[in-house]
Amino acid sequence: MTGKTDIAVILVAAGRGSRMGGGVPKQWRPLNGRPVLAHTIAAFRAAGLHNILLVIHEDDRERAAALDVPHVLGGSSRTQSVRAALEALSATPPAKVLIHDGARPLVEPRVIDGVVRALDQHPGAAPALPVTDALWQGENGHVVAMRDRDNLFRAQTPQGFDYARLLAAYRAHAGDAADDVAIARAAGIPVWITQGSETNIKLTYPVDFERAEQALVERQATKGQTMDIRLGNGYDVHAFTEGDHVWLCGVKVPHTRALLGHSDADVGMHALTDAIYGAMAEGDIGRHFPPSDPQWKGAESHIFLRHAADLARSKGYTIANCDVTLVCERPKVGPHAEAMRTALAQIMEIEPDRVSVKATTSERLGFTGREEGIAALATAALVRR
Repeated sequence: MTGKTDIAVILVAAGRGSRMGGGVPKQWRPLNGRPVLAHTIAAFRAAGLHNILLVIHEDDRERAAALDVPHVLGGSSRTQSVRAALEALSATPPAKVLIHDGARPLVEPRVIDGVVRALDQHPGAAPALPVTDALWQGENGHVVAMRDRDNLFRAQTPQGFDYARLLAAYRAHAGDAADDVAIARAAGIPVWITQGSETNIKLTYPVDFERAEQALVERQATKGQTMDIRLGNGYDVHAFTEGDHVWLCGVKVPHTRALLGHSDADVGMHALTDAIYGAMAEGDIGRHFPPSDPQWKGAESHIFLRHAADLARSKGYTIANCDVTLVCERPKVGPHAEAMRTALAQIMEIEPDRVSVKATTSERLGFTGREEGIAALATAALVRR
């Protein structure tokens, strides 16, 4: 089964949206107080997908920088834009790729997950809805013929594929195409139809913004009817090695030893990060930042904690409070506890009074008692209304 860390997401957002009218392109217009693309990005993050590549117009560089997502410049057509993104990914190719219209901000995690699951069995998959209305052919304002609606579907995105096969299909395809499915089928790649959603609308005309605003209001109202409280626990341990300081909860503490680890070995921050992931049933640090990946060697642990906090926010959760307990004989944590609380609060972007850091010894028992290393336990509470 393909893990979500092996999937890249391409958000196509290089168009100018002429049918929407003049002014700011539709993907950059505000929707419920945020740019349309910010909602689209949050939807994929909520589905556990974080390897996101944005395809933009060269005039939108400054706007894209504010989203803090990697981007490439697109072409004059959708096909050219997707091709540019696929080529950009070829340096570190993913196993699978999802391609989504940036102007579809209401895509639900279940729609995304449906495509992801289908890719475990098929080289291509895309969501769609069956056509249920009668189909007419018109001419000069009059109905001139009827069309059979059986086995017809309304296509949606994201459209997902085996990355290597889709890249080869794009390289072999001359000219433009309606979407990625068309190019895949031209290359002989079968595409499985997954369940779409009526709310997964593409913003094309001004009335679509009204529909999207209403849908977001209804979603928020539904969330407000219940309170979702999640608790997560984290545990981590690191052995001592040679050195003159340790990193604990974001603070550099002088000591006669250092902690050994693939990253900076901040045992307290690791435990807290796992607690937040655990509350969301999102695994642990190793799932999101595999130790087998050399880019994370020596990484500062605030990267992991910030990612966990951002993921929680993208899913609509607030970090209600968190509690970290460090277990060691030395160094003494008390003198640094307030600085640790402040550091963790800043990384998670919450108030310091929602963060607790304390320490205990193991009464000279076990590996911590023998001063062979430090252990940490953490609990995090998330709330979503």
